[in-house]
Amino acid sequence: MITRFARNGMIKEALDYMRLMLLEGINPNLVVMIVVLDVIGKVGARNLGREAHGFVVKNVYYKELSILSALIDMYGKCGDVGSGSRVLFSVMKRKGDFWIGLVSGRLEVEMRSVIRLKRFRPGASAVASLVPICAQLRALKQGKEIHAYSLRHWLLPNVPIVSSLMVLYSKCGVIEYSIKLFDQMERKNVVSWTAMIDSCIENGRVCEALGVMRSMAWTTEHKPDTVTMARMLHVCGELKVLKLGKEVHGQVLKRGFASVHYVAAGVIDMYGICGDVDKAKLVFSVVPDKGSTTWSALIRAYGHKEWYQEAIDLFYDMISNGCSPNRFTFEAVLSICDRAGYVEDSFRIFDLMSRYKIEASKEHCTCMIRLLTRYGKLDEAQRYLEMSSSVAEDKR
Repeated sequence: MITRFARNGMIKEALDYMRLMLLEGINPNLVVMIVVLDVIGKVGARNLGREAHGFVVKNVYYKELSILSALIDMYGKCGDVGSGSRVLFSVMKRKGDFWIGLVSGRLEVEMRSVIRLKRFRPGASAVASLVPICAQLRALKQGKEIHAYSLRHWLLPNVPIVSSLMVLYSKCGVIEYSIKLFDQMERKNVVSWTAMIDSCIENGRVCEALGVMRSMAWTTEHKPDTVTMARMLHVCGELKVLKLGKEVHGQVLKRGFASVHYVAAGVIDMYGICGDVDKAKLVFSVVPDKGSTTWSALIRAYGHKEWYQEAIDLFYDMISNGCSPNRFTFEAVLSICDRAGYVEDSFRIFDLMSRYKIEASKEHCTCMIRLLTRYGKLDEAQRYLEMSSSVAEDKR
């Protein structure tokens, strides 16, 4: 009845029957809740919508994408863009790319609510929080719409908005827009410089990224922070430019970043990829607080040098020293077992993950499948293939 009332535009009757249903102690199912949220949106009953939202959470409907999408629509139609954005962000934090792909169809509704709704005019902070959503979803059309809105309402230049727009355009493959925005910025800070570096890397322009890095490090008042240094080291490793990598390492030492675990790991990784494992070992030896990140970096460095047995021994040394391996450590070690053909070692190492409460990922299973298939152990490979399929299913 409720659905029929809604389809025929009998909004009041649909809501009245919903109330009667609840008074009689009958909980609406998923389909009815979606219909009711749509009705609430049409009449713009924001307070009633919030009550319905509370009911959804209380009755554990909140895990259903269809309900989340209906909530976003409802809040958008009611003009409560903030609540709609929070629901949208909660969706994006779930299960990664799978959720993001499903929710992308709802983004346009949210953007339209933000930009075109006359009774709501988002400020700089609201716009800055919405652009990353477009970037994550590669939603160029909606991103351009927000860019135009920002220009019309004099929100630019604003460093957070401009930096987010740069990332958006680079992810959508139009880096020329990113460069233009960056060049037009009168006041650049560390965030905008790093965004430009990331934009170049995103589009495979690593040489240009290095140029931006050098300009930032040696010609501006805004010196690279630890995040930027880590990005610089990553690029040097990708390009295998050891000379520049040493230059960046010098800057790391000069700025006192050597004790920051992810920067130290970046230095070790860079030297490992560039083939200077002795230097990687030296850097590792002087890190005061060796965590799983730095241990994993040195294991990868050994792998790059094809010191396979030494890498496995290092993994066990790590455990002996009281450092718990993380998922990336296991990924590195299993990859080394795959390349070296260490079948028995791979079984033992894979089984160790449960001790450290690490769930096997698709990457872990793939290493095992490749190794076992290559050595004709098809039954065992099938087991890991099924495990990999169940992991992918769980992520949904």
